[in-house]
Amino acid sequence: MHITHATVPGIGTVHHLDTREGDRLAVIVSRTGQYSLVLYDRADPDTPAHTVELDQQEADQLADLLHSRPLTDRLSEIERRLASLVPEARP
Repeated sequence: MHITHATVPGIGTVHHLDTREGDRLAVIVSRTGQYSLVLYDRADPDTPAHTVELDQQEADQLADLLHSRPLTDRLSEIERRLASLVPEARP
């Protein structure tokens, strides 16, 4: 995914996301803490097709749903894989 960030004066920050599949969306974080998800039309990636407004709690819930496994779980998996590749030292 390709992500770009821009500050919009008087609004907040907009994060544009372009997926491998060619979809485009944006997350707008306003200075007041309001979040907006903007979905763009595939035929015209500069034209918003739909906007979803989220408050802080809704944005947090969505982030939890989208969040991958915790970092500690990912590190444990990497350690297990490394251990299987490196033979044990024998006294």
